[in-house]
Amino acid sequence: MGEALPRTMMDRDQYLRWEAEQPEKHEYLAGEIFATVGVRREHALVALALGSLLRQRLKGSPCQAFVADMKLRVDAADAFFYPDVMVTCDPRDRSAETTIAHPCLVIEVLSDSTAAFDRGQKFAAYRRLESLREYLLVDIEARRLELYRREKAHWLLLEAQADGAPLRLESVGVALNPGDAFEDLDPPRHD
Repeated sequence: MGEALPRTMMDRDQYLRWEAEQPEKHEYLAGEIFATVGVRREHALVALALGSLLRQRLKGSPCQAFVADMKLRVDAADAFFYPDVMVTCDPRDRSAETTIAHPCLVIEVLSDSTAAFDRGQKFAAYRRLESLREYLLVDIEARRLELYRREKAHWLLLEAQADGAPLRLESVGVALNPGDAFEDLDPPRHD
């Protein structure tokens, strides 16, 4: 997440009207607007790899995968975000033109500038989505996947390294080989 813009507070309707006219994307959280920043090559490659893999594996199912440009509305948190990847299987989202409201899986690729927000305030907002079953964080530097799965009244953390065993995404019925997320990246540098 970028820095909050030096603007007066907006309500969600003002944000949506304003955002529709902007050349760049902005996220919204309880009246504050945040400019999204461009991503590094590795970030874009990982998001595309995961989005492509999910799209391929979900073909013919009622689920659809989206990458980066579709907004996610979180009414309970008064928020709009642009997740790196998200999947919805909910028929109510089939008629959505610009905004999904019922995802079962959200994926965020971590970067130095967004990691704390993705793990903190953004995850707190996402947890308020009744439809959300899993939240996957992708740590490029560590070549690690951190999967948070909703288990009744709590969230269970499952981790997998790039060279580790497949991680089952129960929300969409897909086994994810962690290495697939990082396959187009250069080997990590060890200083």
